[in-house]
Amino acid sequence: MTLQRQPIRLVDTSLRDGNQSLWGATGLTTGMVEAVGPHLDRVGYEAIDFTSSTNLSVGVKWHKENPWERISRMRDVMPNTPLSAITTGMRFMSWEKAAEPVMRMALRLMASHGLRRLQIAEPMNDLDALLRVAQWSKEEGFETVVAAVTFTESPVHTDARYSHNIAAYAASEYVDSVYVKDPGGLLTAERTRQLIPGVRTAAGSKTLELHSHTTTGAASHLYLIAAELGVDVLHTGLGPLSNGTAQPSLENLLTNLDALGIPVQVDRDAAAAAADVLYSIARSQGLPAGVPTEYNLSSHVHQVPGGMMGTLIRQLSELRMLDKLPAVIEESGRVRADLGYPIMVTPFSQFVGSQALMNVLAANSGQERYSRIPDEVVRFVLGHFGTPEGEIAPEVLDKISRLPRARELAEPPAEKSLEQLHEDYSARLGRPLAEEELLLRIVLPEDLVDTMLAAGSAPRWSAGGVVRTGKAVASISEFIRAAHELPNWKYLAVNFGTEKVELHRTVNEGTS
Repeated sequence: MTLQRQPIRLVDTSLRDGNQSLWGATGLTTGMVEAVGPHLDRVGYEAIDFTSSTNLSVGVKWHKENPWERISRMRDVMPNTPLSAITTGMRFMSWEKAAEPVMRMALRLMASHGLRRLQIAEPMNDLDALLRVAQWSKEEGFETVVAAVTFTESPVHTDARYSHNIAAYAASEYVDSVYVKDPGGLLTAERTRQLIPGVRTAAGSKTLELHSHTTTGAASHLYLIAAELGVDVLHTGLGPLSNGTAQPSLENLLTNLDALGIPVQVDRDAAAAAADVLYSIARSQGLPAGVPTEYNLSSHVHQVPGGMMGTLIRQLSELRMLDKLPAVIEESGRVRADLGYPIMVTPFSQFVGSQALMNVLAANSGQERYSRIPDEVVRFVLGHFGTPEGEIAPEVLDKISRLPRARELAEPPAEKSLEQLHEDYSARLGRPLAEEELLLRIVLPEDLVDTMLAAGSAPRWSAGGVVRTGKAVASISEFIRAAHELPNWKYLAVNFGTEKVELHRTVNEGTS
């Protein structure tokens, strides 16, 4: 069987979505992505889905690494392939909604440090909001803007609305490509055949991309259907950072495209070399590789996306409550319905997941649902993030409206200009701040920023798992001390002369 069409193009998602979906966003360090970068640069990808607000903030919190350094170092080893970030357009690192000057500063800094492409997934599919951020992105230096319609299933979301938004994006001078983003892996073969023809027509001459997850086991098949229906670009993972709750693997997709006679232009040897580095990282850190998922429709009930699933598993593991995962997932479906069917994408998936976790913990202690409500959920119900397309359950709306905290959060704080923010932080620290440091101090706890700055440059990593610290050690005890200053490894085995040292790192309960 041979199909006549232009070659399929590919976006690699391993370093961003794969890391978040499979390794809780904590698995990869700056040195690790830098090590795999030259191989990825030779594959011939359309772009690398490299980072996000979540990935950058976790790098600061977990690895004490400077996000601007991570972007710049990756740009240096990947000069040929565009590095991409994904954003909702409403926040940066913090869960708080960002003021326009802060969001513009974040966009400007990401672009100036080497990100060339921005994927915008507005979490309520708000047409006007997305186009506004697309304009900001172009004005602040991004070369390519990719606008998403975020796919979900609910009583209030329709294919007609998806196609309407795609057509509006395609007509915008600020949008270069459009894509269907399926964070919950909810598309099936049948739904793909229903959805894509209308979306393909609406996109017109603009590039059409598809991003799904293998959470239900359907994505590897529906990618082939999408290719047959005229999708131009598919988002795939590589090696250990594919499958599971992440994206379909490049390796399997290539085999299937070959079988169908659909052309794809990639350097397969370079892809294999990149996968080898990722497998080395997985082995050295004790991180599990993604595995193919059996066909499972339960995700259509709870709609927990891959990235959120990885985060929930990490959080519950740290609390030693991983056995509660099924209950939290089931409760997530109920919370989503209560909140008017928000699309399960950042930040709303995290809001739903946090509330579901609190409801499960409340039930364990004999309390009622919604006995504890995070501020983010209160703000959501108050409309700080827009108006959900569905109706919020009256009992939840009533409970939240009567909270003293709701009255406190009803009016957002007054926004300060960038000039005022510069003055405030410079006066407090007794020195002027570069924009890079100022932005981090605005959106993150300042003690985290202080710790990150004190840690210095992120260590390098080699494919053999060796970390170069930049300083020699003269004894085993010095080596052990140096190793504990390195990123969050879990197991090291090192030959020191005639002696062998094995180190195993554990994480205490309640730490992160």
